[in-house]
Amino acid sequence: MLAVGKITAKGQTTIPQDVRAALHVKPGDLIAWDVDADGTATVRRVQPLDVEYLRAVEGTLSEWAGEADEEAYREL
Repeated sequence: MLAVGKITAKGQTTIPQDVRAALHVKPGDLIAWDVDADGTATVRRVQPLDVEYLRAVEGTLSEWAGEADEEAYREL
């Protein structure tokens, strides 16, 4: 499915009806954008539990963000 939207000066856009239906989203629902290095973006519906879990895990990941870790795991 191809759907085209326009971005406003404030960076806002309307999600086309076909896309909202495919994602099963309604006003108030949360969506997450995943952007790949090549500029490809995907969007998905996020369950409230997902957000709570991600916020809880987020704080524990900083210990793996050092230069030594990058060097050690670069080839994986």
